[in-house]
Amino acid sequence: MHKEVSTQNGWRTDRTTPTLPEAYRSILVKPTAGFWRKLLAFSGPGYLVAVGYMDPGNWATDLAGGSAFGYTLLSIVLLSSLMAILLQALSARLGIVTGRDLAQACRDHYSPPVSFVLWILCELAISACDLAEVIGSAIALNLLFKIPIVIGVWITALDVLAILYIQHKGFRFLEALVIILILTIGGCFLSEIIFSRPDLSQVLGGFVPTSAIVRNPNVLYIAIGILGATVMPHNLYLHSSVVQTRNYEQSATGKAEAIKFATIDSTLALGSSLFINAAILVVAAATFHTRGHYQVAEIQDAHKLLSPTLGVPLASGIFAIALLASGQNSTLTGTLAGQIVMEGFLNIRLRPWLRRLITRAIAIIPAVIVAALYGASGTAKLLLLSQVILSLQLSFAVIPLVAFTSERRKMGEFTSSVCLKTLAWATAALIIFLNGKYLCDWIGITSWITGK
Repeated sequence: MHKEVSTQNGWRTDRTTPTLPEAYRSILVKPTAGFWRKLLAFSGPGYLVAVGYMDPGNWATDLAGGSAFGYTLLSIVLLSSLMAILLQALSARLGIVTGRDLAQACRDHYSPPVSFVLWILCELAISACDLAEVIGSAIALNLLFKIPIVIGVWITALDVLAILYIQHKGFRFLEALVIILILTIGGCFLSEIIFSRPDLSQVLGGFVPTSAIVRNPNVLYIAIGILGATVMPHNLYLHSSVVQTRNYEQSATGKAEAIKFATIDSTLALGSSLFINAAILVVAAATFHTRGHYQVAEIQDAHKLLSPTLGVPLASGIFAIALLASGQNSTLTGTLAGQIVMEGFLNIRLRPWLRRLITRAIAIIPAVIVAALYGASGTAKLLLLSQVILSLQLSFAVIPLVAFTSERRKMGEFTSSVCLKTLAWATAALIIFLNGKYLCDWIGITSWITGK
């Protein structure tokens, strides 16, 4: 399926089969169009990526951080979003310039054993993300319709049929649906902020970092969870592929323009995820922390306490609707990411329904076991732990991305500037440091995680 060429451009193969071939360059960008028309044509991939930054896993970490530590971890939400904007811009740049997604780039650069390990790690991250979606959707169904968690977990497996239907409608239809669901989530949390009436000065103060985040193992654990939930490793693979759905000029000028508009698209889209993540934490801090409820780390508890605490009957229902929209939205992009990663690393294309069933099975089995044995409380802890797994895997996606986009042999005139390289490597170093600190503190906080 690949044609071997020389390695003068830094790659071992000339990739002739793109991932997501049914959508590859399917959306025309007219060279003569004006700025706004081109921006509209390029808008969409960023919102697919943004979905992963506001999935149910974020809810668990944001709720835990807001209820336990007030507005302190808003600085981590902001930092994570800025890091995400930078890394997603690099991901889009890689896909546009090289015609490869990050998985393909890793396969073409590293040896087969290294590529295989990277693939396994990425699959673990996708499974952890899918686990969050499964549990989040099941919890939402339980809150809205009183469906038992175990049954709700099984119901989420049926979304394979919905995803197949949506994929046949075209890529623009998928993007439009995702944006509508994002607007739904944003509207719900805007209402919650109005209901909770947070102190504006404390909210602004929360965006200033403090040393307590690093010194306190419990705070650091939640901070790393927020980092893992916000900067999603599989989204780096996803973005580098979906930007190639645009049919732009393959000249240097065309690629430069594509990079510009793709960066604007992802930056605006990730701004919406920043608002939603910050809103969840602010609502938790204003509603629970200020009233002495410091242990509201579970979504069910937050739903139960919102309406009576705020005195607004609709608050809990709106919260559950947003959660369901978030879980379903994440399943759409999770499918694409899983397909891209498997095709990119292994050069194996499976039917979307089969790929989804495999991913869903990996996520559903532990979710069903935990739900059956430990109930809602167990699923909540599993949800939080899944985000830490995502964070631990993040380094293995970030380092190749930064390395590839910093290498002139691979990127040519589009190699990252010195300033961009510095920021990118500083981001990678911070991720590695936080993960290392987490591992050192693991033994000390294990009892806190298990509740024993």
